[in-house]
Amino acid sequence: MKKMLTLEVNGDVHELAVELDATLLRVLRDQIGLNGPKKGCDSGGCGCCTVHVDGKAVYSCVCYAHSFDGVKVTTAEGLSSGEELHPIQAAFVDAGAVQCGYCTCGMMMAAKQLLDDCPRPDEEQIRHGISGNLCRCTGYAKIVDAVKLASERS
Repeated sequence: MKKMLTLEVNGDVHELAVELDATLLRVLRDQIGLNGPKKGCDSGGCGCCTVHVDGKAVYSCVCYAHSFDGVKVTTAEGLSSGEELHPIQAAFVDAGAVQCGYCTCGMMMAAKQLLDDCPRPDEEQIRHGISGNLCRCTGYAKIVDAVKLASERS
């Protein structure tokens, strides 16, 4: 059974017929066509699916989409302004923190939450701020460097 749902995603309003048990991740990927949030663990344990809902980071794989009717959702795709990268996106590229790219969008959204809450974090605060996001490629050094670089540029 489907029910109508309205989401503002990255500034665009979407009115969608959505299954009652659909997760926000499934709607973002399958119905809206975004590739940023990834399906990693499907249980809120890896952070690949992190998005912002009304400015707060959430794991979209564990949230029913209908819980968010009428809210503003921002994904990594929505951080940039047209062709100009957001400082977090640019810092991830410049620091070489993109690696395979699977966790990158979730990491950037976790970093955005951290920098919104704490604009000049130290390394311990950065590591804590991204601790809900797993990267299987690195030792996190480049990711920490990218968040630090983004904080310096903001």
